[in-house]
Amino acid sequence: MARIELNDIQKRWGPVWGVRDVNIDIADEEFVVFLGPSGCGKTTTMRMIAGLEDPSEGEIIMDGEVMNEIDARDRDVAMVFQGYALYPNMTIFENIRFPLRMRNIPKQEHDALVRRAAELVELTDYLDRKPAALSGGQRQRAALARAIVREPQVFLMDEPLSNLDAKLRQAMRVQIKHIQRELKITTVYVTHDQIEAMTLADRIVIMQSGAIQQIGTPDEIYNDPANTFVANFIGSPPMNLIEGTLEGGIFRAEGIEVGGLPGHHSGTITLGIRPEDCTVAAEGAHLSGTVFGVEPTGDTTYLTMKAGNKLIEVKADRDYRADLNIDEKVRFDPTRIYLFDGESGERLR
Repeated sequence: MARIELNDIQKRWGPVWGVRDVNIDIADEEFVVFLGPSGCGKTTTMRMIAGLEDPSEGEIIMDGEVMNEIDARDRDVAMVFQGYALYPNMTIFENIRFPLRMRNIPKQEHDALVRRAAELVELTDYLDRKPAALSGGQRQRAALARAIVREPQVFLMDEPLSNLDAKLRQAMRVQIKHIQRELKITTVYVTHDQIEAMTLADRIVIMQSGAIQQIGTPDEIYNDPANTFVANFIGSPPMNLIEGTLEGGIFRAEGIEVGGLPGHHSGTITLGIRPEDCTVAAEGAHLSGTVFGVEPTGDTTYLTMKAGNKLIEVKADRDYRADLNIDEKVRFDPTRIYLFDGESGERLR
Protein backbone atom coordinates (compact mmCIF):
# COMPACT_ATOMS: atom_id res chain seq x y z
CA MET A 1 0.00 0.00 0.00
CA ALA A 2 2.07 2.99 1.18
CA ARG A 3 5.12 3.99 3.18
CA ILE A 4 4.90 7.47 4.73
CA GLU A 5 7.89 9.61 5.67
CA LEU A 6 7.62 12.83 7.64
CA ASN A 7 10.92 14.70 7.43
CA ASP A 8 11.54 17.74 9.67
CA ILE A 9 7.87 18.73 9.62
CA GLN A 10 7.02 22.11 11.16
CA LYS A 11 3.70 23.89 11.33
CA ARG A 12 3.19 27.38 12.68
CA TRP A 13 0.68 30.17 12.37
CA GLY A 14 2.67 33.35 12.77
CA PRO A 15 4.38 33.14 16.19
CA VAL A 16 2.22 30.15 17.24
CA TRP A 17 3.77 26.70 16.81
CA GLY A 18 1.46 23.77 16.12
CA VAL A 19 4.03 21.08 15.25
CA ARG A 20 7.81 21.09 15.74
CA ASP A 21 10.54 18.86 14.32
CA VAL A 22 8.37 15.83 13.54
CA ASN A 23 10.38 13.01 11.99
CA ILE A 24 8.90 9.54 11.55
CA ASP A 25 9.02 6.74 8.99
CA ILE A 26 5.74 4.78 8.82
CA ALA A 27 6.20 1.40 7.19
CA ASP A 28 3.91 -0.10 4.56
CA GLU A 29 0.89 -1.77 6.25
CA GLU A 30 1.86 -0.39 9.67
CA PHE A 31 -0.74 0.81 12.19
CA VAL A 32 0.64 3.95 13.87
CA VAL A 33 -1.23 5.83 16.59
CA PHE A 34 -0.56 9.48 17.40
CA LEU A 35 -1.34 9.91 21.10
CA GLY A 36 -1.42 12.96 23.31
CA PRO A 37 -3.60 15.53 25.09
CA SER A 38 -5.75 18.10 23.29
CA GLY A 39 -3.68 20.70 21.48
CA CYS A 40 -0.51 18.57 21.26
CA GLY A 41 -0.36 18.65 17.42
CA LYS A 42 -1.49 15.12 16.61
CA THR A 43 -4.53 16.09 14.50
CA THR A 44 -2.57 18.85 12.75
CA THR A 45 0.06 16.26 11.80
CA MET A 46 -2.63 13.96 10.40
CA ARG A 47 -4.20 16.83 8.44
CA MET A 48 -0.83 17.57 6.86
CA ILE A 49 -0.54 13.92 5.79
CA ALA A 50 -4.03 14.19 4.28
CA GLY A 51 -3.21 17.42 2.46
CA LEU A 52 -5.78 19.46 4.40
CA GLU A 53 -2.97 21.55 5.95
CA ASP A 54 0.32 22.61 4.39
CA PRO A 55 3.49 22.20 6.45
CA SER A 56 5.43 25.40 7.11
CA GLU A 57 8.64 23.43 6.59
CA GLY A 58 9.67 19.86 5.85
CA GLU A 59 8.60 17.11 3.46
CA ILE A 60 5.75 14.61 3.43
CA ILE A 61 6.69 11.60 1.29
CA MET A 62 4.52 8.66 0.25
CA ASP A 63 6.18 5.75 -1.50
CA GLY A 64 9.12 7.95 -2.44
CA GLU A 65 7.03 10.80 -3.89
CA VAL A 66 7.05 14.22 -2.21
CA MET A 67 3.39 15.09 -1.56
CA ASN A 68 3.68 18.72 -0.40
CA GLU A 69 2.29 20.12 -3.67
CA ILE A 70 -0.20 17.29 -4.28
CA ASP A 71 -3.86 18.13 -3.62
CA ALA A 72 -5.69 16.20 -0.92
CA ARG A 73 -8.02 14.57 -3.47
CA ASP A 74 -5.04 13.14 -5.34
CA ARG A 75 -3.25 11.57 -2.35
CA ASP A 76 -5.33 8.38 -2.30
CA VAL A 77 -6.06 8.55 1.42
CA ALA A 78 -9.39 7.93 3.16
CA MET A 79 -10.34 9.69 6.38
CA VAL A 80 -12.67 8.57 9.18
CA PHE A 81 -13.67 11.42 11.47
CA GLN A 82 -14.92 11.77 15.03
CA GLY A 83 -18.29 12.83 13.61
CA TYR A 84 -19.79 10.21 11.33
CA ALA A 85 -20.30 12.72 8.46
CA LEU A 86 -23.00 10.57 6.86
CA TYR A 87 -25.56 12.11 4.50
CA PRO A 88 -28.87 11.90 6.43
CA ASN A 89 -31.05 11.81 3.29
CA MET A 90 -29.18 8.82 1.81
CA THR A 91 -29.44 5.16 2.72
CA ILE A 92 -26.40 3.44 4.18
CA PHE A 93 -25.85 1.78 0.80
CA GLU A 94 -25.74 5.17 -0.91
CA ASN A 95 -23.50 6.64 1.79
CA ILE A 96 -20.98 3.84 1.34
CA ARG A 97 -21.29 4.07 -2.43
CA PHE A 98 -20.71 7.84 -2.56
CA PRO A 99 -16.87 7.73 -2.93
CA LEU A 100 -17.22 5.35 -5.86
CA ARG A 101 -19.44 7.86 -7.67
CA MET A 102 -17.01 10.69 -6.95
CA ARG A 103 -14.08 8.66 -8.32
CA ASN A 104 -15.99 7.61 -11.45
CA ILE A 105 -15.77 3.90 -10.69
CA PRO A 106 -17.89 1.99 -13.27
CA LYS A 107 -21.47 1.60 -11.98
CA GLN A 108 -21.55 -2.14 -12.61
CA GLU A 109 -18.86 -2.57 -9.94
CA HIS A 110 -20.62 -0.54 -7.24
CA ASP A 111 -22.92 -3.17 -5.78
CA ALA A 112 -20.19 -5.77 -5.22
CA LEU A 113 -17.77 -3.22 -3.75
CA VAL A 114 -20.36 -1.74 -1.38
CA ARG A 115 -21.53 -5.14 -0.17
CA ARG A 116 -17.96 -6.30 0.40
CA ALA A 117 -17.22 -3.20 2.50
CA ALA A 118 -20.49 -3.61 4.41
CA GLU A 119 -19.73 -7.25 5.09
CA LEU A 120 -16.34 -6.34 6.60
CA VAL A 121 -18.05 -4.11 9.16
CA GLU A 122 -21.11 -6.37 9.58
CA LEU A 123 -23.65 -3.94 8.14
CA THR A 124 -25.15 -5.95 5.28
CA ASP A 125 -28.56 -6.11 7.01
CA TYR A 126 -28.77 -2.32 7.33
CA LEU A 127 -27.93 -1.09 3.83
CA ASP A 128 -31.49 0.06 3.06
CA ARG A 129 -31.78 2.14 6.25
CA LYS A 130 -30.94 5.80 6.71
CA PRO A 131 -28.41 6.96 9.33
CA ALA A 132 -31.11 8.15 11.78
CA ALA A 133 -32.33 4.55 12.10
CA LEU A 134 -28.90 3.28 13.21
CA SER A 135 -27.11 3.31 16.55
CA GLY A 136 -23.93 5.30 17.11
CA GLY A 137 -21.78 2.21 16.68
CA GLN A 138 -23.54 1.27 13.46
CA ARG A 139 -23.09 4.78 12.06
CA GLN A 140 -19.39 4.68 12.86
CA ARG A 141 -19.14 1.32 11.08
CA ALA A 142 -20.91 2.86 8.07
CA ALA A 143 -18.33 5.68 8.05
CA LEU A 144 -15.60 3.05 8.20
CA ALA A 145 -17.16 1.11 5.31
CA ARG A 146 -17.28 4.32 3.25
CA ALA A 147 -13.52 4.65 3.76
CA ILE A 148 -12.91 0.97 3.02
CA VAL A 149 -14.86 0.93 -0.24
CA ARG A 150 -12.33 3.28 -1.87
CA GLU A 151 -9.51 0.78 -1.29
CA PRO A 152 -7.12 3.66 -0.50
CA GLN A 153 -3.38 3.47 0.09
CA VAL A 154 -3.74 5.01 3.55
CA PHE A 155 -6.42 5.16 6.26
CA LEU A 156 -6.42 8.31 8.40
CA MET A 157 -8.62 8.09 11.50
CA ASP A 158 -9.18 11.14 13.71
CA GLU A 159 -10.58 10.06 17.11
CA PRO A 160 -13.29 7.96 15.42
CA LEU A 161 -14.53 6.29 18.62
CA SER A 162 -14.75 9.24 21.01
CA ASN A 163 -18.53 9.62 20.55
CA LEU A 164 -19.21 6.01 21.57
CA ASP A 165 -19.78 4.55 25.02
CA ALA A 166 -17.15 2.33 26.64
CA LYS A 167 -18.65 -1.00 25.52
CA LEU A 168 -19.04 0.14 21.91
CA ARG A 169 -15.51 1.57 21.87
CA GLN A 170 -14.13 -1.81 22.90
CA ALA A 171 -16.11 -3.61 20.19
CA MET A 172 -15.08 -1.10 17.53
CA ARG A 173 -11.40 -1.30 18.52
CA VAL A 174 -11.45 -5.03 17.83
CA GLN A 175 -13.22 -4.46 14.52
CA ILE A 176 -10.87 -1.69 13.33
CA LYS A 177 -7.77 -3.72 14.10
CA HIS A 178 -9.19 -6.84 12.43
CA ILE A 179 -10.11 -4.89 9.28
CA GLN A 180 -6.72 -3.19 9.10
CA ARG A 181 -4.92 -6.52 9.39
CA GLU A 182 -7.18 -8.10 6.77
CA LEU A 183 -6.90 -5.26 4.24
CA LYS A 184 -3.21 -4.58 5.03
CA ILE A 185 -3.62 -0.82 4.62
CA THR A 186 -1.19 1.64 6.19
CA THR A 187 -3.15 3.35 8.98
CA VAL A 188 -2.54 6.54 10.96
CA TYR A 189 -4.87 6.89 13.94
CA VAL A 190 -5.22 9.91 16.25
CA THR A 191 -6.50 9.62 19.82
CA HIS A 192 -6.13 11.01 23.34
CA ASP A 193 -7.20 7.62 24.77
CA GLN A 194 -4.16 5.61 25.84
CA ILE A 195 -6.20 2.36 25.96
CA GLU A 196 -7.01 2.77 22.26
CA ALA A 197 -3.35 3.45 21.53
CA MET A 198 -2.08 0.45 23.49
CA THR A 199 -4.57 -2.01 22.00
CA LEU A 200 -4.48 -0.85 18.36
CA ALA A 201 -0.98 0.32 17.56
CA ASP A 202 2.03 -1.39 16.06
CA ARG A 203 3.84 1.78 17.20
CA ILE A 204 2.74 4.76 19.26
CA VAL A 205 3.88 8.34 18.69
CA ILE A 206 3.41 10.34 21.89
CA MET A 207 3.20 14.10 21.41
CA GLN A 208 3.15 17.09 23.72
CA SER A 209 3.17 20.79 22.79
CA GLY A 210 3.65 19.95 19.11
CA ALA A 211 6.76 17.80 19.64
CA ILE A 212 7.29 14.04 19.69
CA GLN A 213 8.16 12.77 23.16
CA GLN A 214 8.68 9.12 22.27
CA ILE A 215 8.07 6.61 19.47
CA GLY A 216 7.87 2.89 20.19
CA THR A 217 5.76 -0.24 20.38
CA PRO A 218 3.13 -0.33 23.13
CA ASP A 219 5.42 -2.57 25.22
CA GLU A 220 8.38 -0.22 24.74
CA ILE A 221 6.34 2.85 25.65
CA TYR A 222 4.90 1.18 28.75
CA ASN A 223 8.03 -0.53 30.03
CA ASP A 224 10.65 2.00 28.98
CA PRO A 225 9.20 5.55 29.16
CA ALA A 226 11.54 8.31 27.99
CA ASN A 227 10.38 10.93 30.49
CA THR A 228 7.85 11.71 33.19
CA PHE A 229 5.27 12.95 30.66
CA VAL A 230 5.22 9.57 28.89
CA ALA A 231 5.32 7.67 32.21
CA ASN A 232 2.34 9.61 33.52
CA PHE A 233 0.34 9.49 30.27
CA ILE A 234 0.50 5.74 29.73
CA GLY A 235 -1.07 3.35 32.21
CA SER A 236 -4.38 3.20 34.05
CA PRO A 237 -3.82 4.20 36.79
CA PRO A 238 -0.66 5.95 35.56
CA MET A 239 2.80 5.50 37.02
CA ASN A 240 3.34 6.95 40.50
CA LEU A 241 5.86 9.80 40.26
CA ILE A 242 7.42 10.70 43.61
CA GLU A 243 9.69 13.71 44.01
CA GLY A 244 12.55 13.37 46.48
CA THR A 245 16.31 13.27 46.85
CA LEU A 246 18.84 10.57 46.03
CA GLU A 247 22.11 10.39 47.92
CA GLY A 248 24.47 7.42 48.23
CA GLY A 249 22.04 5.13 46.44
CA ILE A 250 19.18 5.90 48.85
CA PHE A 251 16.05 7.73 47.69
CA ARG A 252 14.11 9.63 50.34
CA ALA A 253 10.79 11.45 50.34
CA GLU A 254 8.29 11.99 53.15
CA GLY A 255 7.21 8.53 54.31
CA ILE A 256 9.31 6.81 51.62
CA GLU A 257 12.83 5.35 51.64
CA VAL A 258 14.26 3.15 48.91
CA GLY A 259 17.84 1.86 49.02
CA GLY A 260 20.05 -0.03 46.61
CA LEU A 261 19.64 2.47 43.76
CA PRO A 262 22.45 3.50 41.36
CA GLY A 263 25.03 5.52 43.28
CA HIS A 264 26.16 7.61 40.30
CA HIS A 265 22.95 9.68 40.42
CA SER A 266 22.30 12.20 43.18
CA GLY A 267 20.30 15.31 43.99
CA THR A 268 16.65 16.05 43.22
CA ILE A 269 15.16 12.97 41.61
CA THR A 270 11.69 11.76 40.62
CA LEU A 271 11.16 8.08 41.40
CA GLY A 272 8.61 6.22 39.28
CA ILE A 273 6.82 3.02 40.22
CA ARG A 274 3.70 1.56 38.61
CA PRO A 275 0.74 0.56 40.82
CA GLU A 276 1.04 -3.11 39.82
CA ASP A 277 4.66 -3.11 41.02
CA CYS A 278 3.62 -2.13 44.55
CA THR A 279 2.61 -4.68 47.20
CA VAL A 280 0.92 -4.24 50.56
CA ALA A 281 3.55 -5.74 52.88
CA ALA A 282 5.09 -4.83 56.23
CA GLU A 283 8.31 -6.75 55.58
CA GLY A 284 10.81 -4.85 53.45
CA ALA A 285 8.41 -1.93 53.09
CA HIS A 286 9.55 1.21 51.27
CA LEU A 287 6.49 3.34 52.05
CA SER A 288 4.77 4.04 55.34
CA GLY A 289 1.54 6.03 55.20
CA THR A 290 -2.19 6.02 55.75
CA VAL A 291 -5.02 4.56 53.70
CA PHE A 292 -6.64 7.37 51.71
CA GLY A 293 -8.98 5.30 49.53
CA VAL A 294 -9.97 1.72 48.66
CA GLU A 295 -11.64 0.93 45.33
CA PRO A 296 -12.73 -2.68 44.68
CA THR A 297 -13.31 -3.30 40.96
CA GLY A 298 -14.09 -7.04 41.05
CA ASP A 299 -10.89 -8.53 39.65
CA THR A 300 -8.60 -6.22 41.63
CA THR A 301 -8.63 -3.59 44.37
CA TYR A 302 -6.98 -0.19 43.97
CA LEU A 303 -5.53 1.20 47.15
CA THR A 304 -4.62 4.88 47.44
CA MET A 305 -1.97 5.56 50.08
CA LYS A 306 -1.08 8.97 51.49
CA ALA A 307 2.56 9.61 52.39
CA GLY A 308 3.07 13.21 53.45
CA ASN A 309 1.21 15.24 50.82
CA LYS A 310 1.67 12.62 48.11
CA LEU A 311 -0.98 10.10 46.99
CA ILE A 312 0.38 6.73 45.81
CA GLU A 313 -1.71 4.22 43.85
CA VAL A 314 -1.27 0.53 44.65
CA LYS A 315 -2.81 -2.43 42.80
CA ALA A 316 -3.72 -4.74 45.72
CA ASP A 317 -5.26 -8.21 45.84
CA ARG A 318 -8.90 -8.45 44.80
CA ASP A 319 -9.92 -9.29 48.38
CA TYR A 320 -7.99 -6.48 50.03
CA ARG A 321 -10.13 -4.24 52.25
CA ALA A 322 -9.11 -1.59 54.81
CA ASP A 323 -10.62 1.28 56.75
CA LEU A 324 -9.65 4.80 55.79
CA ASN A 325 -6.90 6.63 57.68
CA ILE A 326 -5.33 3.48 59.18
CA ASP A 327 -1.55 3.00 58.94
CA GLU A 328 -0.33 0.71 56.15
CA LYS A 329 2.99 -0.24 54.57
CA VAL A 330 3.86 -0.87 50.93
CA ARG A 331 6.86 -2.50 49.28
CA PHE A 332 8.12 -1.55 45.80
CA ASP A 333 9.50 -4.09 43.34
CA PRO A 334 13.15 -2.93 43.20
CA THR A 335 13.56 -4.27 39.65
CA ARG A 336 10.71 -2.07 38.40
CA ILE A 337 11.78 1.31 39.75
CA TYR A 338 12.37 4.19 37.32
CA LEU A 339 14.45 7.30 37.98
CA PHE A 340 13.89 10.65 36.26
CA ASP A 341 15.78 13.93 36.43
CA GLY A 342 14.01 16.17 38.92
CA GLU A 343 14.20 19.26 36.67
CA SER A 344 13.94 18.09 33.07
CA GLY A 345 11.86 14.97 33.71
CA GLU A 346 14.11 12.97 31.37
CA ARG A 347 14.78 9.34 32.20
CA LEU A 348 18.02 8.57 34.03
CA ARG A 349 19.62 5.43 32.65
